[in-house]
Amino acid sequence: MSSILTNNGAMVALQTLKGINANLTKAQNDISTGKKVANAQDNAAVWAISKVMESDQSAFKALQSNLNLAEAVVATARSGAEQIQKLLIDMKDLAISAGSDANPFDIVDAQIAELKNQIDSIISGTQMNGVNLLKTNPIGAATSFTVLASLDRTSGTVATTAQKITVDSVDFEGDIEGATITTITDSATALTAIGEIEALIDVATKGGTALGTAAKRINDQSNFVSKLADSLMVGVGALVDADMEEASARLQALQTQQQLGVQALSIANQAPQTILALFR
Repeated sequence: MSSILTNNGAMVALQTLKGINANLTKAQNDISTGKKVANAQDNAAVWAISKVMESDQSAFKALQSNLNLAEAVVATARSGAEQIQKLLIDMKDLAISAGSDANPFDIVDAQIAELKNQIDSIISGTQMNGVNLLKTNPIGAATSFTVLASLDRTSGTVATTAQKITVDSVDFEGDIEGATITTITDSATALTAIGEIEALIDVATKGGTALGTAAKRINDQSNFVSKLADSLMVGVGALVDADMEEASARLQALQTQQQLGVQALSIANQAPQTILALFR
């Protein structure tokens, strides 16, 4: 049955063309934005997951910056500890040279005292961003230095657990700067001073080792966090980024379908005019 009031063919062609145009708009948006899920309307579940991952990725980048700064703080203290250890060895060599009665004890003692003053200056000045791990209190009244190392997200929840790295002060201020070395007046006091300096060398060596170990741990954590951030970025891309090859092919196909849809609608719109032939 033909009707001049209802054109079923035109309605079907129109709905088909609307669907093609909607898909064509989506393909064009995918290509222009580079994303198949650009907002919550595109895919609410995927969008929500990607935003959590983006938040974590941003947090890991911030954590990496903090860890890099913390590594610099500890590395500065390690360098100071290593320099102090070398100066203590020089002090020991001087004390050993005083083991002979033929040496000028007062000159040797003065040289040792000068090196001790230099060590005290290094302890006071070895700081980075206001933190000095060679002092009894590295920052404020604290006896350690802490950096946030990670925020571990509990699976399926919004809760995160903070992981921290704590580096204790090696307290050269109390153990080395505060130490007393026997004044060298003869070979006997020189031997006493040698023993005292040996003990300080042991303190400096252990302190440098502890700081080196802490710096390595912070560096490893920084590298790990960097890799996590990169992995999250790749994961977000897999969820929301458009496949440009597929989008390009789909665009070409939809443009062809659009042209055919327009032609089909034009043919359907002409159908009622054939009814006029019945009245001629």
